Amino acid sequence: MEVKDRLRMIMDSHKLNAGSFADRIGVQRSNVSHVLSGRNKPSFDFVEKLLIAFPRVSAEWLFTGKQSKKEVDEMPVASSDIKSAKVNDPVMPSRPQEGGGSLEKKIVKTLVFYADFTFDVFLPNEK
Repeated sequence: MEVKDRLRMIMDSHKLNAGSFADRIGVQRSNVSHVLSGRNKPSFDFVEKLLIAFPRVSAEWLFTGKQSKKEVDEMPVASSDIKSAKVNDPVMPSRPQEGGGSLEKKIVKTLVFYADFTFDVFLPNEK
């Protein structure tokens, strides 16, 4: 897998086309087109802007496709290790709070990370 393929993965995970990706990182659309076609390699400026626009993307992964030890340690736990609430019920049970009141925990966002470095964001339906 080449850098251009990892760029496509970033674009796909954020549901961006080449034009909106170029706008998001602040480069000309033709630069993105040339990198994605394999005509050019990304310049330092291109990579710097990408890493600023997408802070969760690792330069090491972008260039080599490998994760550093630090990134592996910071990966979220596997979904099988997480105890989940009912799928359609975004409100968790109340827990006692200091002072005798109750604190309702409400899920506001769920992130699912995949091994190919893509992710999905799920927002609960508000009623």
